[in-house]
Amino acid sequence: MIRAVLFSILLALPTLVSASSVRLKDLVEFDGVRGNDLVGYGLVVGLNGTGDGLRNSPFTEEMMINILERLGVNVGGEQFRPKNVAAVLVTSTLPAFSRAGSKVDVTVSAIGDAKSLLGGTLIMTPLNAADGDVYVVAQGTVIAGGISAEGDAARVVHGVPTAGIVPSGGRIEREVEFEFSTLSSLRMALRTPDFSTAEKIENAINTALGRRVALMLDAGTVELNIDATGMRSPAHVLSRIENIIVEPERRARVVVDQRSGTIVMDENVRISRVAVAQGNLTLTIDEAPVVVQPNPFSEGETVVVPRTTATIGEDQGTGLAEIKPGTTLKDVVSGLNALGVTPLDMIDILKSIKAAGALHAEFIVQ
Repeated sequence: MIRAVLFSILLALPTLVSASSVRLKDLVEFDGVRGNDLVGYGLVVGLNGTGDGLRNSPFTEEMMINILERLGVNVGGEQFRPKNVAAVLVTSTLPAFSRAGSKVDVTVSAIGDAKSLLGGTLIMTPLNAADGDVYVVAQGTVIAGGISAEGDAARVVHGVPTAGIVPSGGRIEREVEFEFSTLSSLRMALRTPDFSTAEKIENAINTALGRRVALMLDAGTVELNIDATGMRSPAHVLSRIENIIVEPERRARVVVDQRSGTIVMDENVRISRVAVAQGNLTLTIDEAPVVVQPNPFSEGETVVVPRTTATIGEDQGTGLAEIKPGTTLKDVVSGLNALGVTPLDMIDILKSIKAAGALHAEFIVQ
């Protein structure tokens, strides 16, 4: 009963939110205003015996030797097998317009056979961008998102203890060279390309600024003439237009998750005239083996005789129902839901209607 109520709420959500207006900054990406991905290779120390097995992860030992030698510790020819060290990959994102000295969060993930990073400390790790330059240096205490416990004959793991974050653990050392203030024009990329939405953005900007400064180039791009706005800089222009309200157009879309039986749909979905019938087949197999023993004091051996009973039953199903043209998918699902059709069966029905060419929407299966 609870599942049916939750499913009905999910069906109603698209209708409630479809007509809402959205700020321009939530619809587009501004050209040049983006982050940059960073990656580095580092070492986490201070683990409670849950680090890499150096016999299986020789790269951990090599890196540990290199770090100690840079610190003036000569370990050449020494044999040591600590269990409190783990090799990790460190990733982060350099935000747009970041300045030297600012801090960012970094993510740490084990790449060896370490069991947990709980309680570890990330040693100074340079993070490189795609151009090979170092932009961030990371160091700090790792906060892992899971827990692991084990005994002599059992082990339990909750979450992912081999990955974690270092909040504000990366310090920006180099800035991205980008002269944003010298731009004479700026392109806006729609997160969901659509000609109608792009035209609405163009008209909204021109109306708000009182002059023709925006031009739709295609379904995913609107160009903004900075010089024609008469403002002092591109930053002033974006601060003026980013909160403009636009009502975007959406493509008809149905998204289903077969694992959980979740169905999310848009109110613009339509169905052509089609007939639908649905039924269930149930296969039952019972095993009841019989043990046969020889008579007392007679020659023979005990054997097991298999006895199997297999039956196939067919439920009545929903029968053959005709769907009129122009019917919304919400009406169809509401009707099937009233008949007691389960979400998983409903997904199969929708897939069949789509295969028949009667479902006019983008059908996405996850």
